[in-house]
Amino acid sequence: MITHTARFHLPGLFEFYDFYARFLPLFRERRRYFYDWCDIGSIYGAPGDCLWGGGRVGFGDAAPQQVAALMKAYGIAAHLTFSNSLLRAEHLSDPRCNALCELFGKSGAVENGVILASDLLTDYLQERWPGLCRISSTTKVLTRWEDFTAELARPEFRWVVPDFRLNPRLDRWADLPPALRSKVEFLCNECCRFDCPDRRACYEAVSRKALGEDGPEHICSAQDAGEGYVFSKAKQNPGFIGLDRIRDVLLPMGYLDYKIEGRSLGSALLLEFLLYYMVKPEYHLNVREAIYLDASLDLF
Repeated sequence: MITHTARFHLPGLFEFYDFYARFLPLFRERRRYFYDWCDIGSIYGAPGDCLWGGGRVGFGDAAPQQVAALMKAYGIAAHLTFSNSLLRAEHLSDPRCNALCELFGKSGAVENGVILASDLLTDYLQERWPGLCRISSTTKVLTRWEDFTAELARPEFRWVVPDFRLNPRLDRWADLPPALRSKVEFLCNECCRFDCPDRRACYEAVSRKALGEDGPEHICSAQDAGEGYVFSKAKQNPGFIGLDRIRDVLLPMGYLDYKIEGRSLGSALLLEFLLYYMVKPEYHLNVREAIYLDASLDLF
């Protein structure tokens, strides 16, 4: 018997607004389609051309007021992806990003949050909008266990997303004190190659683009980089956290939070993630039909 509830943190707050406008009513009204031991912890993302944005090049174009209203209507936390690691003091006054914090900082009963990679921005938001919970981003690339646990110990963070290279260390996760387990938000479905040496450089290149600054273009050195994200390959990654590991291993240990990447991908692939992690197999077709299957749809 499963006694804990897994909270999935889903991608595309601004990027997939139309998708969630259809998915969230389904999740509420057809709850029997979904595993009873899972829930939605948050939906995260950032608008396109967002100065404080990072991690992935943003393309979300949904109106912030609409996004905030949708999240409020379904009682789901919004996490702003403000994980630019190259911010300077002059960037803190950006009116658009401050307005987003003002909007989502007034969340009412739901605690919204901000995903961060910059200590400068962390301190600024902690002072300006203490009601926004703070999440330490995986874009910090903390691959040493000691660095990661030091990050966990920082009181300003509600969650810390570990680098996916730490995911297989079950011996370490079993030894982590229960009080710290509640602060871990695993990144489950990363497709980046496990031994990638350029992950930090990749994130910094995205941060420069968000700031509109020149710098070296990052070119992925993986042999299969041209294929883009392939879920079947991600499942073979040593850092992949599959459904069985969540349900049978990590959840009973008290690890409740799981992040699904994908805000730079398409909504079709996002649906496959949700089907895999949240939907009972016998209802996969029901969910596909409810989201966007049409009898007249011609794919080729």
